[in-house]
Amino acid sequence: MAMPQPDPEPTLPSCRALDAADPLAPLRAQFELPPGLIYLDGNSLGALPKAAAPQVQHALQQEWGRGLIRSWNDAGWIHRAQAVGDAIAPLVGAGPGELTVADSTSINLHKVLWAAMALAPQRAGAGSPRRRVLLTERDNFPTDRYIAQGLCDLLGWTIREVEPWGGQGAEGELLAALTEPDVGILMLTHVNYRSGALHDMAALNRTARAAGVLTVWDLAHSAGAVPVNLKQADAPADFAVGCGYKYLNGGPGAPAFVWVHPAHVDAVEQPLRGWLGHAAPFAFDATYRPASGIARYTCGTPPILSLTALHAGVQTLRAADAAGGMAALRAKSLSLTRTFIDASRGAAQAHDLHLTTPENDAQRGSQVSWGCGPTAPDGYAVMCALVSRGVVGDFRAGPGPGQPDILRFGFAPLYNTHEEAWRAAQALAEELARAARHGGAAAVRPAVT
Repeated sequence: MAMPQPDPEPTLPSCRALDAADPLAPLRAQFELPPGLIYLDGNSLGALPKAAAPQVQHALQQEWGRGLIRSWNDAGWIHRAQAVGDAIAPLVGAGPGELTVADSTSINLHKVLWAAMALAPQRAGAGSPRRRVLLTERDNFPTDRYIAQGLCDLLGWTIREVEPWGGQGAEGELLAALTEPDVGILMLTHVNYRSGALHDMAALNRTARAAGVLTVWDLAHSAGAVPVNLKQADAPADFAVGCGYKYLNGGPGAPAFVWVHPAHVDAVEQPLRGWLGHAAPFAFDATYRPASGIARYTCGTPPILSLTALHAGVQTLRAADAAGGMAALRAKSLSLTRTFIDASRGAAQAHDLHLTTPENDAQRGSQVSWGCGPTAPDGYAVMCALVSRGVVGDFRAGPGPGQPDILRFGFAPLYNTHEEAWRAAQALAEELARAARHGGAAAVRPAVT
């Protein structure tokens, strides 16, 4: 069942009608959501699945408490990371046994970038100029750039940054830069964490492959909210990593996932040679022999309790399979974000906020970001006021000259509703007007904003 189109000027009755027709609406009951709270920060931390606590409790009391070390075999602990990886794989277009859960997004990115740097000469082909440039966008998530810079410094590569993709036309600068003869790797986050702009993965993969460039994708802000097809026949990706605690609802600090195209997975070793990436971990060999397949991208002992919680989170998404899966989730996500944009546009523009998220559906992830202009009220104070009245989004400070502070609202189609989108827009309008009348700024910013 397709999601009806939102009203051009959303009203409370029209939003309630959309929710009444929503085939995914019953899935909201899977989550612990505080009464009266409008939670629009699932792009930072997903809501708690009701199944997570009893499943973790079972792992604590029965598997650990009673089974003790026997549970590595009896409860399948040794295979749990791969089982969760197999549950995630269809959400991003990967096959069984191709994706596993391990470590953090940053550590997994380190692994795959190292592998990509080793494979770059092979992709470029014999006789090609030396390729030692990693291409990314200036507004890529900071940790990705930090990891990349560290490896570039270590291995003699250079980072080249283009202006961030804002969704206002073709990705011309990136596409053109891919054809430069010294570029060996393209590293991008599929959905920009600040603007919510969605890269055209297929077009970039296709151009990169034709140019002899490897692609590395961070799916942190897309896995579970935006359809991903890592193995699209004419435009496959080469490497991908992703986060477990955002749209996958795995809980704070949930382990991340890593995927390598089957054509590459056995071609090189990744640099973190932990014992569970060994071909025979319990042979206790004195020398390292990498496992075959994606298992070689694991490292240390898996965090069983965190994996158990992540499995509960992933199952909330797989529950949407019967209602259309990722296509249905994407349709609702676009409907929610359109509703919020249309309902908040007037007040936002009246107070010098500009939309940094693309209006074009094909170019938008599952969030809406309003950028604060020079005469806008203090963005952090506005977000604090919204949170205090039960509308939870988040704030991202402008990282440099010309980059505005951002009020960011993430929409999780499994549990957010159109009525919530409309009510959040009304609250935003009221707090912008209040801040404009009274001025002032939030006095102290805590460690996490």
